[in-house]
Amino acid sequence: MMSDQMSGSWDGTYDHGSKSDDSHHFERLYAEPMYDAFVCPLTKQVMRDPVTLENGQTFEREAIEKWFKECKESGKKPVCPLTLKELRSTDLNPSIALRNTIEEWAARNEAAQLDVARRLLSQGGAENDILQALKYIQQICQNSRSSKHTIRNAHLIPMIVDMLKNSSRTVRCKALETLHIVAEDDDDNKEVMAEGDMVRSIVKFLTHEHSKEREEAVSLLYELSKSEALSEKIGSVNGAILILVGMASSNSENVLSIEKADKTLENLESCEKNVQQMAECGRLQPLLRLILEGPPETKLSMASYLGELVLSNDVKVLVARSVGSSLINVMRSGNMQSREAALKALNQISSCEASSRLLLEAGILPSLVKDLFTVGNNQLPMRLKEVSATILANLVNNSGYDFETIPLGPDNQTLVSEHVVHNLLHLISNTGPAIGSKLLQVLVGLTTSPTTVLDVVSSIKSSGATISLIQFIEAPQLDLRMASIKLLQNLSPHMGQELADSLRGTAGQLGSLIRVVSEDMGTEEQAAAIGLLADLPERDLGLTRLMLDEGVFHMVIPRIRKIRQGGDIRGSRFVTPYLEGLTRVLSRVTFALADESAALALCREENVAALFIELLQANGLDKIQMVSAMALENLSQESKNLTRFPELASPGFCGSFFHCFSKPPVITGLCCVHGGTCSIKETFCLLEGQAVGKLVSLLDHRNENVVEASLAALSTLIDDGVDIERGVTVLWDAEAIKPIIDVLLEKRTENLRRRAVWAMERILRTEDIAYEISGDQNVSANVSMALVDAFRNSDYRTRQIAERALKHIDKIPKFSEVFPNTR
Repeated sequence: MMSDQMSGSWDGTYDHGSKSDDSHHFERLYAEPMYDAFVCPLTKQVMRDPVTLENGQTFEREAIEKWFKECKESGKKPVCPLTLKELRSTDLNPSIALRNTIEEWAARNEAAQLDVARRLLSQGGAENDILQALKYIQQICQNSRSSKHTIRNAHLIPMIVDMLKNSSRTVRCKALETLHIVAEDDDDNKEVMAEGDMVRSIVKFLTHEHSKEREEAVSLLYELSKSEALSEKIGSVNGAILILVGMASSNSENVLSIEKADKTLENLESCEKNVQQMAECGRLQPLLRLILEGPPETKLSMASYLGELVLSNDVKVLVARSVGSSLINVMRSGNMQSREAALKALNQISSCEASSRLLLEAGILPSLVKDLFTVGNNQLPMRLKEVSATILANLVNNSGYDFETIPLGPDNQTLVSEHVVHNLLHLISNTGPAIGSKLLQVLVGLTTSPTTVLDVVSSIKSSGATISLIQFIEAPQLDLRMASIKLLQNLSPHMGQELADSLRGTAGQLGSLIRVVSEDMGTEEQAAAIGLLADLPERDLGLTRLMLDEGVFHMVIPRIRKIRQGGDIRGSRFVTPYLEGLTRVLSRVTFALADESAALALCREENVAALFIELLQANGLDKIQMVSAMALENLSQESKNLTRFPELASPGFCGSFFHCFSKPPVITGLCCVHGGTCSIKETFCLLEGQAVGKLVSLLDHRNENVVEASLAALSTLIDDGVDIERGVTVLWDAEAIKPIIDVLLEKRTENLRRRAVWAMERILRTEDIAYEISGDQNVSANVSMALVDAFRNSDYRTRQIAERALKHIDKIPKFSEVFPNTR
């Protein structure tokens, strides 16, 4: 009788349909029959190491040892598993003859059956035949580990690999599974599999739609990756590591595939190139681990590679937290090659807020500044000083740190100490444009912060470096020019007149600045350049004249109009600051109307007042609306001087003596406020330009600066030198009185209250208006209360105006007598 094991080698449960002749032999093809003596009574399997007991019964060594162990653990005496009779001895005698017989029998039959399997696989038979062939190969490998060499020597591995191309998904899965078993713990078989494109074919299965194929493929790759040579081969397949990283972090793969993908990647870490690829794909930990724990050469290569990677901000934070301190230590004390690698890596991770703060907390700043300032034998080469300068610029501009609190050494100097700023300015002037532009960016960052700007301004003034900084406006390098313009723009609120005086010099920097603005439209450099021009003192008449001579305003106006009409740069992210700068530069010409005829002529020629009225409607651009209203205030102030009064004909001879013959002529079309002939283009009249309603609508703006500028512009209609009563009527008709009262009541800022009190006093001079307000108890009470509060809490001039306003509405006629102690 044959054993259960061997009779089940081909279990007989599959469908026998469409068998080839060879496949029939699987159930019966043996070189000789198998005897029951080959089978262990305990395991029911062919024995590999048969041993004989004292009673002559033969068992598999491992099985009978387990039997005796269980007897002992249960407190029983050892008995024979077959006879159940007690044994005097548990000695096991190897049955060498039987073992040799079994091995010879197995080898003969194995060879015969492998021959059939080879023929089936080579012929590409029916699906069931192929599956049975693969299954038998698996069984041979699992039954005898040493027989795996037989599979290799029979050249079956390439045949199994060919089955990966089979049209049947079942066959492909079985082939992957078989390759896994053939390769398991057998380096020689793995070496065979490394030949040709097998690894590439397996990697392709990782992207197949069917999850079973992906699972079998990643399991096979995991087994192959245990070989260092194959690890390198797997990593060399384009996309392999990227796919594995994706699988290892996937939420859609099954747990087994995720685990195998992760373990495969761990095995692939044995190759440095693979570690670099993983870092590229976002799996940074292996690379960081090598930077921390690897041998010196590996640390250097990994740090160098880190410096070349493009990292997301989250990854930069991870790197800074993991190896930031280690990189800083290398930067301080390593050899030049190591310092270069560390600096380049630190440059990569210093460009976001969170990572730059981590580096500052790790103590990078003192060493970085020391490297920049050191000269002599230990100094860094200029190419590395450029990297140091870049890192410093990143830290200053990205971290949000207060640099006046970080000491650079035992003398407690900081980055904004006068000596340090002087050194930075010296380096800017005496190094190349690459380093100079980065150090200028450092100063840009320091002057952007309100806590450090005054220290830097003071140091720049004491160094006398203003002219040098302005000269960089003419630099041919964009980065250097841009950084210089941004720095000067930051300095202008604190040393604007000094900058204006320097730009008016003969060196031509103003012309260079104007050329930057006039070249293209909407670039970052242009936005910065026009911003600098806009920040210069607006009442500097000499500078305005120079800008008129240089044609600045003629260049600005068409650019504003093009943007407002939807020009080509509407999508630029710099369009808003660019338009704000253009508007502010144009507004300065309105401060020179009374003193400069060329300014007046330009405003008339270009119809500037109409342009500013249009800009009032730039909703969402508060600064533009505010500046436009301020410009309209200046223009409207000139209207009373520019309006053309009609020339009256002299009375005739009779009219001179007899008034009954002299009738005043009837003149129509005169401005009710200015009393003459007005227009928006020639006299800048707000009424003619239909600006009153637009200004009134801005009185409830959320930005108090816009409200103040709009109220100031409207106030020119009731100022001295015009018909105040008619001006009030204009405001009444435009429904401006209530918004002005609201501004008075809200008391948003002291300046706004001062202007509102002044406007209310002018408005209340008109008896009809005063009567209307007095007649409404709620309005009267609120206005009176606001005016009383202004009288009590404002400056002397405002108190006087508030008192007069209260008299206009007959509230406490002798107001000063009621509050005798308020003055």
